[in-house]
Amino acid sequence: MFSLTPVVRAILILNVLVFFITNERIIEQFGLHSFLSEQFNPIQLLTHMFLHGGFGHIFSNMIGLIVFGPMLEQFWGPRRFAFFYFFTGLGAALLFSGVNYWEMHDVYETVRDYRLSPGVDAFSAFVDQYASSYYDRLVPFVEKFREYPTDPKNIKDSLAIVNQIFSNQVNEPMVGASGAIFGVIMAFGLLFPNTQLFLLFPPIPIKAKYLVIFYGAYELYSGVYRAQADNVAHFAHIGGMLFAFILVKYWNSQRKTFY
Repeated sequence: MFSLTPVVRAILILNVLVFFITNERIIEQFGLHSFLSEQFNPIQLLTHMFLHGGFGHIFSNMIGLIVFGPMLEQFWGPRRFAFFYFFTGLGAALLFSGVNYWEMHDVYETVRDYRLSPGVDAFSAFVDQYASSYYDRLVPFVEKFREYPTDPKNIKDSLAIVNQIFSNQVNEPMVGASGAIFGVIMAFGLLFPNTQLFLLFPPIPIKAKYLVIFYGAYELYSGVYRAQADNVAHFAHIGGMLFAFILVKYWNSQRKTFY
C-alpha cells in the first residue's frame, strides 16, 4: 500500500515501539514540560516527539508520515530528510514552549505575589483570571474564606490551592510528533504544490498547496483564539510549518545559487 523509504520506516518503527512501552511515568519524564516547570529537562525537546497520548494520536501522525514522508525522502535523500524531520520537530517544540512561557509567566508572577501576600480578594481574583474552570468547585471555600479571612487554616488552604492550580497548568506535558508531521506536510505542499490528493473526509480531490493553506489557516486561528478544549498544541503545529517553510526556502535558495 505504501512504499516506505529507510528513514520514514525507522521513524515509524521507533514511534510504534515507544508507543507500546509508554506509560504515565514515561510521559511525565520525557514529555515536554514548560520552561517554568521544575520537571523540564532539555532532552524533552527531542524525546516528546516519540510519545503519543493514545492510538488515535499516533495513528494520525504516522499516517501523515507515511503518506507525505517517502516522496520528500526520495527527493532530498535520507540524511537531509532526517535532518529536516528533527529540525522542524525541534522548531515546533521551541515555538510552543516560547508561547507557553509567555502565557504562563503572568500566572507565575501572580502566584509568586500571592505567596507573599495571601488574602481572600487576591485569591478570588486569581481564580477568576487564571482558573475559571475550577470556580464552581471552589465556591464553598471562597465563601468560607470571606467569612473568616484571617483564619490561618483558610490562608494555608488558599496557598495550597493556588500552588496546586499553578502546578496542574505548568506541569502538563506536551507529547507527539505532530510538529514534525506538520513540517512534512508544509514541505510537501511547497515542493509538490500541484500534486492531487484525495481526502477521506470529505471525499474530494484537492491540490497539496490548498491543503497546506487550509491547515495553516486553521492552526493559526485555533492557536490565536485558544482552542484549549480540544487539548491540541496548535502552536507546535504552527511551529513545525514555520520552520519547514524557512528551511525549504533556504535550501531552494542554495540550489539556485549553486547552479
